[in-house]
Amino acid sequence: MDRIILLQGIARISVFVSFLMAFFLLTVKTENKLANRLFAWFFIVSAIDLSGFFVIAYIQDYLDLMVFRWTICLLAMPLFYLYVLSVCYSDFKLKWKHLVHLLPIILVNLVFLRRLYLASDADMKLLSGDLDHMPEIYLIQILIEFQYVFYIVSAFLILKKYREIYLENYTNPSTSTYKYLFQMTTVFLIAHCLVALKNVLRYSDYRQIFLWLNVVVGSVALFITCWLVMKALNHPELFRGINSKIQLTKDILPEVKEKTESKNVQDDAISSQISRLKQYMAEREPFLDPSLTIQELANQIDIPVRDLSVLINHHMDLHFFDFVNEYRIQKAMGILKDQYRSQLTVLEILYEVGFNSKSSFNTSFKKHTNLTPTAYRNAL
Repeated sequence: MDRIILLQGIARISVFVSFLMAFFLLTVKTENKLANRLFAWFFIVSAIDLSGFFVIAYIQDYLDLMVFRWTICLLAMPLFYLYVLSVCYSDFKLKWKHLVHLLPIILVNLVFLRRLYLASDADMKLLSGDLDHMPEIYLIQILIEFQYVFYIVSAFLILKKYREIYLENYTNPSTSTYKYLFQMTTVFLIAHCLVALKNVLRYSDYRQIFLWLNVVVGSVALFITCWLVMKALNHPELFRGINSKIQLTKDILPEVKEKTESKNVQDDAISSQISRLKQYMAEREPFLDPSLTIQELANQIDIPVRDLSVLINHHMDLHFFDFVNEYRIQKAMGILKDQYRSQLTVLEILYEVGFNSKSSFNTSFKKHTNLTPTAYRNAL
């Protein structure tokens, strides 16, 4: 099969799936509408970019339209960056300051304004023959590379902070939101490396490799689009989000230290609070609530949430996530040892002790015992 025909077929399927996903995201009922809208527009921009594999034959006489289609891709990474923010943080809202993300596409189109958009028909025909070697085209490609690096690094930094806040303040064993966004960002990074290589080969003597790499890039784009569609349809819980205003313990600690008295008094107070906390956890078993947060536990035990965060994450040297899961695992171990409850399945036990995911339960159980729940039960 001719490579061009194959590439056009793959691109058409990718564009169709992208528009279908965008339509779904814009019409589905959900609490996180902003995230869905940003993701929908990301799919729309990606579809317009991918359409270049087959629409060029129809718009090649409209040079300004071709160039505008190329510049549209400068919106993709800002939309992805804002999408990551909106998924991670439930209180995220678009503000006027976010218009700064439009600067690259505005500046690039201003550069093209005189030479292309306002050019005469005769000048346009002269330019069309050597379009790939126009300085402005080089400018777009260089800008795209810098933009991509900036937004990918920014997305990874957001995810790093999200994970830290999550582990210090939440106990829901499902960390699927972080894993999903981390996987997506990593996949985008790998895919763009292929695109960057393809763009380099465009100006080399390796024309055949360039053509085949176009097919590979189109196939990867189709795979990523279908993968994102399946993720969104099968995992609606991915859009939970956390409060971005929550401070990390390392940020709170200096303020707490300033307010403390002598070291002896401080140590006695800390020991007393730890004993009180452990007694409450053992007697009241709040960890059985799969959605327990540090704010809820602070309200129950009547300790300011900032003090409780410092107590667990700093003085006990545990993430809140791991602190609570230790009690869940101890509870699960007790049930597994109980001969009168041997009829319970591992799935029933994990739900009973506060987990809501078998994979998360197995991971946490093995972390504390070096055995899977089934292996632990068989070893008794």
